[in-house]
Amino acid sequence: MILSPLLADLAALFFPRPCLACHELLVAGETHLCTSCRAELPYTDYHLLPPDQNPLARRFWGKLPVQHTLSYLVFLKNGRVQELLHQLKYRGQQQVGSALGQLYGAELAAAGLGPEFDLVVPVPLHRRKLARRGYNQAEAFATGLAAALPCPCAAHVLLRTEHTASQTRKGRAARWQNVATVFEVAEPERIVGCHILLVDDVLTTGATLEACATVLLTAGAQAVSIATIACAE
Repeated sequence: MILSPLLADLAALFFPRPCLACHELLVAGETHLCTSCRAELPYTDYHLLPPDQNPLARRFWGKLPVQHTLSYLVFLKNGRVQELLHQLKYRGQQQVGSALGQLYGAELAAAGLGPEFDLVVPVPLHRRKLARRGYNQAEAFATGLAAALPCPCAAHVLLRTEHTASQTRKGRAARWQNVATVFEVAEPERIVGCHILLVDDVLTTGATLEACATVLLTAGAQAVSIATIACAE
């Protein structure tokens, strides 16, 4: 249900919500993030650069063709972005992903990128991890993006067929080996000839995204672009 501005202000007065990044209480007119955090988050603005001048694109050069490599924020250790991701992945705050997706999707749409994408596809979790967490954090972000672009979201196009160890402490070669054969396209008819916006929470080495993009292109996708909440420098 969408509240009128007056009702929204009353709700904020009697049921104040904290900022998702700094935990200070939001005031009237603020949603999800306080004004201070909105101003001080480390935005990349890579979507405003030509694709060949985007530094993130270099992570995939010579590996696979990626149309756009996009990331909303820069991951800084012990900063607001790390806190947002920690809440999203480990504290059950699914709304963090959808809120950031809506904010970033609005920026991508304003930059004219919306019409380029035919389908938003999140990187999947294995069913065991999905059952343990209760939701897929990449899907939460993808849903917000899709609503703002606007563009259909297809959460079940990709499947993770094997449960793999955490990627956190692995180098690039080990990460690639860990995920190279664990994804498959469950609904190939939905992606044939489409430009897919492939979505995940964080871009580090890019091994997981590379593995997913490879199976999408092999299954008939015309092009793949990538969007994440944050990127590690």
